[in-house]
Amino acid sequence: MKTYIKTSKNFCIAILAMAAIGILGGCKKDFLDRKPQGAYTSDTYPYPKGSGPFDGEIFAAYDILRSYDCSGSGFIAATGIRSDDADKGSTPTDGPTSLEMDNFTITPSNVLVNDLWRGYFNVIGKCNIVLDKVTKDQDPGTPAESKVYAEAEAKFLRGYSYFMLVRLFGRVPLIDKLYDDPVAQSNVKQSEPAAIYTLIESDLQFAGASLPPSWDASKFPGRATKGSANGILAKVYLTRQNWGMAMSTANLVMTSGNYDLLIPYDDIFKETGENSKESVFELQATASLTEKRANGSQFASIQAVRGTGIWNLGWGFNIPNTRLEAAYETPNDPRKARTFLYAGGTSVFGEAVPASLPNTRYNHKIHSNPATRNAILDNFSYWMNIRILRYADVVLMYAEAANELGGTANTTAALKALNDVRKRARGSNAGILPDITTTDQTQLRSAIRQERRIELAMEHDRFFDLVRWGTASEAFQQAGKAFVPGKHELLPIPAAQIEISKNVLTQNFGYN
Repeated sequence: MKTYIKTSKNFCIAILAMAAIGILGGCKKDFLDRKPQGAYTSDTYPYPKGSGPFDGEIFAAYDILRSYDCSGSGFIAATGIRSDDADKGSTPTDGPTSLEMDNFTITPSNVLVNDLWRGYFNVIGKCNIVLDKVTKDQDPGTPAESKVYAEAEAKFLRGYSYFMLVRLFGRVPLIDKLYDDPVAQSNVKQSEPAAIYTLIESDLQFAGASLPPSWDASKFPGRATKGSANGILAKVYLTRQNWGMAMSTANLVMTSGNYDLLIPYDDIFKETGENSKESVFELQATASLTEKRANGSQFASIQAVRGTGIWNLGWGFNIPNTRLEAAYETPNDPRKARTFLYAGGTSVFGEAVPASLPNTRYNHKIHSNPATRNAILDNFSYWMNIRILRYADVVLMYAEAANELGGTANTTAALKALNDVRKRARGSNAGILPDITTTDQTQLRSAIRQERRIELAMEHDRFFDLVRWGTASEAFQQAGKAFVPGKHELLPIPAAQIEISKNVLTQNFGYN
């Protein structure tokens, strides 16, 4: 759970304005007293242990990650609507660019595609500024620890951003330094994915070795940690089918003592569940009576219930569909009730949901607490954090890698990890979700993949999992979607970016 503290609002605004970033500390009490990553206060400026003179660009990089470009409609469409478990939602005529994602009729002029490209490269640009400043810093007063942490945090954010880009677009420009001439930077040719992955692994390895295991949560809620870096790195290794490194790197997170599966599944996605021991990397957002949206994210409101009056909560995009509904092992799986918010049903907070809504179901995991909406006097939930990497994901990555490696010891380890996730899911109901016992590698592989689908439903991984498993074409054929193998694993290179590069960038296969 987040730790909330009272801050000096005017002081924060003055400092952050100098840093040219839009992060605010200081609100009311309790829930309203939380801050995005690294907001300064009068007690922590100029920099406490673990931070330093490089924080302006670092905080700005976090700010971009939670912005519309990186966490808005493009992210939701590319990672959610594009999967076989979700549909566009909203109304039939709303969101034609998201509908292109849903139907695999995506064109290079799709603005959401350009948003994603621009957003992640903006993060990378901020990170390169940090790295350049660290290299050139000759101030004897700069704490050595601050320089190491700044380099590690910048490399984590850059590695994560490139991991998103390479999975979304494949060949992208490798920009790992500052360019004096912006034109020269825009004319950098694309590198093959292997070269991009080499940089990603190097960045995340350094971050995993150099970042602290934790930060002072009262000063720096949500900043990337050693666990964040190793967790994302494990996913990189898993994507590249480097099973040994995936297993050992996930194990570093699992044996760190900083995470566990003790928080009930229902509570993970509540405001009170933010930054819990389930959270490995989570983007911070905040709101207050005076700043309802400027320091938050549209991530939740884009997906929230589209209704009227007190149920006018958002746009209603990215709805869980009937295919996902049918995929649950048992209709009594508590995770289903926490994933599907039904029209005419009841929310996790006990609200009666209207029966007459544009869609029959919505994403329950992003549904905000009505008490918080009332406190802030805003229905659009800009304060909801974005869970990028949960601990259960790391445990299931460990299980998958162990099973792929094979052998009695690894199979035993895979079963334990898988069943630990199922144990938390079934809670006190011993009659559902029994332990998996098979030691057959093929059967266990199917069980782990099924568990990922259910445990992480509507959480950004399904599309990427299908692609890395090589099962995307089959899954989308079953879903009745016009997925073209060899083309739709990737998005098109944005036409706007090809134009800016004066045709130095070239289009991905199959796109005109």
